[in-house]
Amino acid sequence: MKNVLLPTDFSGNSINAIHYALACFKDVPCEFFVLHVQKTSGFISDDLMAMQASESVYESLVSTAKEKIEALISNLKSIGNKDLHSFKSKVDYDNFIDAINQVVEMASIDMIVMGTQGESKLEKKLFGSNTIRVIQRVNCPIIAVPDNHEFRSLKTIGFSSNYESTYHPKDLEVLVQMAKLFNSAVYVIHVTNVHGLTKEQEKNKALLDTYLREINHSFVELESDDVPEAIGSYITEQLMDLLAMTGKKHSFLERLFVRHTVEDFAFNLNVPLLVMEHKESEVKA
Repeated sequence: MKNVLLPTDFSGNSINAIHYALACFKDVPCEFFVLHVQKTSGFISDDLMAMQASESVYESLVSTAKEKIEALISNLKSIGNKDLHSFKSKVDYDNFIDAINQVVEMASIDMIVMGTQGESKLEKKLFGSNTIRVIQRVNCPIIAVPDNHEFRSLKTIGFSSNYESTYHPKDLEVLVQMAKLFNSAVYVIHVTNVHGLTKEQEKNKALLDTYLREINHSFVELESDDVPEAIGSYITEQLMDLLAMTGKKHSFLERLFVRHTVEDFAFNLNVPLLVMEHKESEVKA
């Protein structure tokens, strides 16, 4: 049984990500945890005026959100795999990341699937930043699904690596599982502007080759000064279905965060982004 967390702000993009998750794991026994974190900023004076005197702000907020989330789950049950999928709902009135971390720990979450943007321009910025903060501060694999992206079988998966980190089998466990589930071809993408690899990089590449031995994989070398552009172009040109990264120290993802370009890169991709489990202390905000 796989436990999958589905955060939602009820925007079209977040609902689309939930549909992506249901389609992706349609043949996998899953318990889906649908989470809505209520923001106090969304509660305006008219709402306060309409409340019953005995009703608290908290009760009113949560009650409305619960109605929405139960209606959503009712719809999801009608389109999910009735034999393999079950659903639980949770409405929280908390810091977004704290709420995510609590559910991850409480429910032993294996995967988070969420959208990259909200409905309005403001929500796009807020939910986009929420996605980034989940990647940075939640120690759980996450699939970030672009706006309007519909699930298609993961025939090809790109995996970005600069070979500067020493991998362990657990670092790649999710990638291997996904590749086995869909019989995917995995392309390990290395972008550089120098000729050849260092001895350390050669060793790490050999380890990576060993740890991926159970799946169909190959290595791709790209020459460029612009790593995000090179990877994005390759993913698009090769019609890949997913881009995977790790959050390990010295990884490509960490460098994106350090350079503050991850928002433009991740959210301009036309394929979902899988970020595999990492140590929070190793990823810089």
